Amino acid sequence: MDDHDSDDYDDIGSDYENVPDQIHEFILNLRKSIIDRNVYDIQALYENNFNKLTEMYYKSEPWPNENTVKMIIDSNDKDDFIFLILYKDLYFRHYYSLDGEIPSEIRLKSFFNYCELFNYILTENTEPLELPNQWLWDIIDEFIYQFQSFTAFKAKAAELSLEDKENINKPNVWNVHASNINQQLREFNNGRDPDLVAGEYGRLIFYKMLGYFSLIGLLRLHCMLGDYYLAIKVLENIDLNRQQLQSMAISRVLACQVTTFYYVGFAYMMMHRYSDAIRTFSNILVYMQRTKPIYNYRTFQMEMIEKQTDRIYRLLAICLALHPQRIDESIMNQVEEKMHDSFIKLRSGDIKEFKSVFKQSCPKIVSFMANNISYQHQIKIFLEEVEQQQKLLEIRSLLKFYTTMTIDKLASIIEISPEELNRYLLCFKHKMQNYSSTKQLDEFQSGSDVDFYIDKDMIHIADTKVAPRYGDYFLRQIYRFDELYRVI
Repeated sequence: MDDHDSDDYDDIGSDYENVPDQIHEFILNLRKSIIDRNVYDIQALYENNFNKLTEMYYKSEPWPNENTVKMIIDSNDKDDFIFLILYKDLYFRHYYSLDGEIPSEIRLKSFFNYCELFNYILTENTEPLELPNQWLWDIIDEFIYQFQSFTAFKAKAAELSLEDKENINKPNVWNVHASNINQQLREFNNGRDPDLVAGEYGRLIFYKMLGYFSLIGLLRLHCMLGDYYLAIKVLENIDLNRQQLQSMAISRVLACQVTTFYYVGFAYMMMHRYSDAIRTFSNILVYMQRTKPIYNYRTFQMEMIEKQTDRIYRLLAICLALHPQRIDESIMNQVEEKMHDSFIKLRSGDIKEFKSVFKQSCPKIVSFMANNISYQHQIKIFLEEVEQQQKLLEIRSLLKFYTTMTIDKLASIIEISPEELNRYLLCFKHKMQNYSSTKQLDEFQSGSDVDFYIDKDMIHIADTKVAPRYGDYFLRQIYRFDELYRVI
């Protein structure tokens, strides 16, 4: 962005003569489709044409600015108000993807463009708006990304004016009440008709999906702020383990699904609910394995999704190292294949490896101070938990080789006193008791692959590992071939 500063944005009509005919045609077609509320045409223009034209003409520079677009459409009609907001969403999002520093004026204009869009959507008596699910999700996703990006910028920019700081610190446009989406999800979970509580807006698919995506956005935002309990609480009316949710329109937006499971799993992990985190990560990875042939055609999104999937594998490896338990065999094979030496180091309690893998896979933490203090604090909290479990990893590995063992013998092997060993064994029992959400209730459960009890000075060990179920493997392959057959 070395050659593009914010002055370009307000330079009226400067690019009009240089805009290619294909771009003229795209802008006019997009305007017509939005005014006509033709979702199928909007989807084709958004998901296919925009990316192709960007590659052809604007790979390293911004798209035409708002003033140039006004000259192209030759209209100041009120119908163009929402079109211009949506076009600017594309414009600013592409601007953010270019190399170089983003000018503060562009950051502000982009932020307030989202505010205008949300205000339009949430204002009564406005014309109903129709957008593809993918664009809806991208709006929420990009808004949070830009919020995070600007907080990082603001923490470094001491020269930023007080007015700019006050203007940008107004992200109070999150409103999931207009669609009554929480009430609809509660009715859905209880087996009743969501439309009975949907209200005027909630019955429209646009508002229903926007409300849903906003909840996912809030999940992500709370994780970035380090409030993991509130992040999970936001989704209290969404049961990610219910099969019916896979058939909702949300399942067509794979990026949203992966993001949801990633942040939910990460929040569980930071709350030390490892069983829930492992189940969450495993569920999305199994789903990805089964549906991968279906989504291969969306190449422009797959790079981001694959990066997110790799982070999930790393977080799953961390959870399995801290809280070993049996998972889907194919997923376990992938973890061992992708992580290999790293997974071995994690299982042995290597603090440096835990820190390295955590930094590679954790989400960006929003920090309002220089030196990214909040991010460093999250790493410190995580490593404190790992350090507490270091000796437990050694004890667990030894217990797996015995059925009975005296406390004195185990203490001599790991070179600590029997009294200290008793404290570690009590800690082991405590750490292996995880608060876990089941379909019936939330309760403490033991998910360890090794359990034991102490009778006087004798430790009695039980291996809780279940023999592999080979039938699952064949059922999984049958399912994948069936999906592949339908696609072909």
